[in-house]
Amino acid sequence: MTRPILENLNVAGMEEMPTPEALHAAVPLSERAAETVARGRETVRAILERRDPRLFVVAGPCSIHDPQAALDYAARLARAAERVRDTICVVMRVYFEKPRTSTGWKGFINDPHMDDSFRIDEGLVRARRLLAQFAELGLPAGSEALDPLSPQYLGDLISWYAIGARTTESQTHREMASGLSAPVGFKNGTDGGLEVAVNAIRSAAAPHSFLGINPQGRPAIVRTSGNRHGHLVLRGGGGRPNYDTVSVRLAEKALAAAGLPANIVVDCSHANSLKDHTLQPLVFHDVVHQIAEGNRSIVGLMVESNLAAGSQPIPDDLSQLRYGVSVTDACVDWATTEEMLARANAELGRALAARAT
Repeated sequence: MTRPILENLNVAGMEEMPTPEALHAAVPLSERAAETVARGRETVRAILERRDPRLFVVAGPCSIHDPQAALDYAARLARAAERVRDTICVVMRVYFEKPRTSTGWKGFINDPHMDDSFRIDEGLVRARRLLAQFAELGLPAGSEALDPLSPQYLGDLISWYAIGARTTESQTHREMASGLSAPVGFKNGTDGGLEVAVNAIRSAAAPHSFLGINPQGRPAIVRTSGNRHGHLVLRGGGGRPNYDTVSVRLAEKALAAAGLPANIVVDCSHANSLKDHTLQPLVFHDVVHQIAEGNRSIVGLMVESNLAAGSQPIPDDLSQLRYGVSVTDACVDWATTEEMLARANAELGRALAARAT
């Protein structure tokens, strides 16, 4: 009697990956890069703990697809960050993995050639190299924690993480967040509800044990001590924004009821801008006005920004891609980003000085 095949019935193939240890050796961090990451983490922690009265602003492309354009953007952002450093800690948004509602390009790590070849091994190397280059510029990086194995490969280069609205309710991602070495922002659910994010912050603050891999790439039981720097990210949902003063007050009450610090980041894109990138500056400046008027719970902002405005579909002929234009969600352009940061810097000095006292 022939024994039936019971495993991997729908698996077309498996290819070996480099271990995290091997990737770290292939793309090591310089002392300057390591200092950038550590300084970025400590600054965000200090802001969350109210030891630093400034805001942190996570700005950058919806997703990275062109390393040259990303480096161009990073160089500009580093110069802008220096100009606003008295009021704002700028973190570059560096998203390499994209969760999809159904199908679509899954990001630079999964498909760096944008041709469905899925050279994940190459994507990880190129992503790590880019992160190291950003750190050399003095820019801390913020990214979405999506794949549970990626932090072993890239986590030493990330200063701030987000857990997306689609994964905030996932136990796997809550466990992963409990072991991440950087502060983590949990976005409210896609329906706009706060409960899943509040529960996620509480869960990630606790110790967990789960299946993962070690630096040598071997299966391991990962045991964590908990991440006490989880915080809430308001991104709207259910077709409605939630950055207004009433929504922020309700978020403060929800955090207080759960015994959590009133640490809120506002994502100016997604449902908060009704998926219209031209509305992001209005959201940004509304939130800055709330802070200027005395709000103390909003500690950060997120902006989807690129060299050029809007978005573009991925063409069959990749040479037709427009330079500096997003291939996922639409972004504001560089000039708008620069103006947003400069205006916030000019308006927030007195309010942030009051926070310090």
